[in-house]
Amino acid sequence: MTSIRLAADIGGTFTDIALEAGGQLHTAKILTTPFEPAAAVIEGIRKVLLDASLAPQDVEIFVHGTTLATNALIERKGARTALLTTAGMRDSVEIAHENRFEQYDLAMVRPDPLVPRDLRIGIPERLASNGSVLQALDEAAVAAAVEKLKASDIESVAVGFLHSYINPDHEVRTADLISARWPEVSVSMSSDVCPEIREYERFSTTCANAYIQPLVTKYLTDLEARRHSLGMKCPMLLMQSGGGLGTLEDALKFPVRLVESGPAGGALLSAEIARSFDIEKALSFDMGGTTAKLCIINNGQPRTSREFEVGREYRFLAGSGLPLRLPVIEMVEIGAGGSSIASLDELGRIAVGPRSAGSEPGPACYGRGGLHPTVTDADVALGRILSEGFSAGDLDFSKDEALASIRANLVNPDGFDVETAAFGISETVDENMASAGRVHAIEQGCDITDGTLIAFGGAAPLHAVRVAEKLGIREILVPSGAGVGSAIGFLHAPASHENVRTRYMRLGELIVSELAAMLNEMLAEAELIVRRAAGDAYLTKSAKAFMRYEGQGHEITVDLDLAEIFSSPPPDSAHLQKVLEEAFVEEYRRLYGREITGLGVETLSWVATVSSIPEVSQPEVWEEPPTEPTDHATTRTLDPGTGAATDTAVIPRQDLKGHRIDGPALITEDQTTTFIPENYRASLTASGHLRIQRQDPDDNSSNRPASTNVRTLHKDIMWNRLVAVVQEQATTLVRSAFSTSTREAGDLSAGVFDPQGRMLAQSITGTPGHV
Repeated sequence: MTSIRLAADIGGTFTDIALEAGGQLHTAKILTTPFEPAAAVIEGIRKVLLDASLAPQDVEIFVHGTTLATNALIERKGARTALLTTAGMRDSVEIAHENRFEQYDLAMVRPDPLVPRDLRIGIPERLASNGSVLQALDEAAVAAAVEKLKASDIESVAVGFLHSYINPDHEVRTADLISARWPEVSVSMSSDVCPEIREYERFSTTCANAYIQPLVTKYLTDLEARRHSLGMKCPMLLMQSGGGLGTLEDALKFPVRLVESGPAGGALLSAEIARSFDIEKALSFDMGGTTAKLCIINNGQPRTSREFEVGREYRFLAGSGLPLRLPVIEMVEIGAGGSSIASLDELGRIAVGPRSAGSEPGPACYGRGGLHPTVTDADVALGRILSEGFSAGDLDFSKDEALASIRANLVNPDGFDVETAAFGISETVDENMASAGRVHAIEQGCDITDGTLIAFGGAAPLHAVRVAEKLGIREILVPSGAGVGSAIGFLHAPASHENVRTRYMRLGELIVSELAAMLNEMLAEAELIVRRAAGDAYLTKSAKAFMRYEGQGHEITVDLDLAEIFSSPPPDSAHLQKVLEEAFVEEYRRLYGREITGLGVETLSWVATVSSIPEVSQPEVWEEPPTEPTDHATTRTLDPGTGAATDTAVIPRQDLKGHRIDGPALITEDQTTTFIPENYRASLTASGHLRIQRQDPDDNSSNRPASTNVRTLHKDIMWNRLVAVVQEQATTLVRSAFSTSTREAGDLSAGVFDPQGRMLAQSITGTPGHV
């Protein structure tokens, strides 16, 4: 492992920088420059290098993660893109699926495809599902399409043909024809970007890759030039959505893999901390300026998936965004960050997000022209953020501006006063995040109540204890350098690549020799890519199968034992079939609580992963200090459970070393603040992590006496919780259904009722069958 490493994470509000040199960590938090993102990165690099007394040429590895790809998709600010597809299939990216993400809105509109209809061109060609050619590629039609697109100011072209995941020849030939006639245009092939079955998701992912490729290429090329001008000659590695590092070359070819690269770094940080404390179950909680991300960490590892949805447009409902098929760390992300805007809905209830004030103009308390109240404004109004000791972005928080924005937008004679409105913002966003974490845990089949919440990001430490309390979690860890946690996670990320192939087969038809040959080829391809980033480092290899009962439409992942598959002599095919079936049934039972007897099992796709070894975490030894710091300032804050004002200790984080503190307390540091409520105790571990533990086993602040306004807020919040519970019922039905009508059209109804049979809440997914 190199001794001097640098990482940069561009977020919607802040750009975070972390430098590790000689065992010392140097960090910086700079307001993001949205119109020139590389500028904030270079400013932050200069700042940490100066702080560490290092020159740019001293840096040995630079790791970068960015929201640029994600934001371009969400804001529809990518390149003018065309799609060449099989004749008759150009509308598949618009037809999508039959299901509705909002059953009550008859005028519901799906998000427009990234490529408009007039730029989607059908090409005569056809492959069978086994890859055989039914109709040869019409090369003259490709040439004619190129000439048409040249006149349309196209910057990028996506190529997606039916069944190209099994036979890419037609796509490869089409790309060659385009490049020969039009060398300056970017070309993305679905057989390269997403070689998997299901043409809608495959075409959608390929269009996304083509859509952002020119923008990402321009940005990364600009950043690389600025780094070299600064004197930094080390290689730049890019954080990928699946939690591995890739080369600049890979990022330029597959920029869609940079989507959610920042949150991936945070999940890796949480995994490293969980391993060091030997924590079996942890919930990673990353709350920044724009969004909050929650991720389950089991036995020191985050789960990965190949399904993701970006840019949800309709009240952030699942299904209202753009589906992507790519390796991604499995997490839930909602529009809940420090800059998330609070408003009143049509019923006069406080709603938070997903709209964000970002860094320009930012929350009202920044004094940069923001007029809408945000979560940060609520925290300032509640006394939880103090300007003293907070240096991120060189900000000077204005409580007057925060109160004014809340008063102007949320307060009326028949509604809330300013304090209650601020409290309502905080409680609402905390409940939203807790609900998201609860659903995510249930989806993973994981009970997290006996786990640990690991909180980082600029806003998470302020809200972590309350979110944990709502989830029934008793222990919280706030890492050292929590304000720039994702950037720190980048520093210890492994180089990694995941290779996927769709090869459908019934489990009873599996032949060991054919499976071993395919996996060996996939692993060799992945290793070739990883070597470019990892050099001669030792590499690990793993593989998974996507399996389901015959007749289902959703798969679950099952780990493969490569040692057994590649053993000499090889195992008997019938034996391996039995082993895989037993592993599938065990995982299915863990997720859904049952198994289905008498049905066959089938596999759809196979994944092979090659990765370098992440840095070994040092075991943590922790003993609670016996004393509290004697000299500290105090301020007034509101109790998060009751809304009552209380005297609160204010302690700089470095002054807590060798001491413990009982809440209420604010632990301040340069880039974030941690709020410790009553009945919680905090102290520092040997490595500087802040450990917070609940002291009263019977305490539940939601049941403490509260004002009438606060009780009203709690009723609204409990209703949101009921909706989250029944939505999870519906999601489980969909994922385990055999009926196409249930999976595709939402032919189900899930609700919760009182003893008289009156419906209290109904799921968003499904039909209004109980109304």
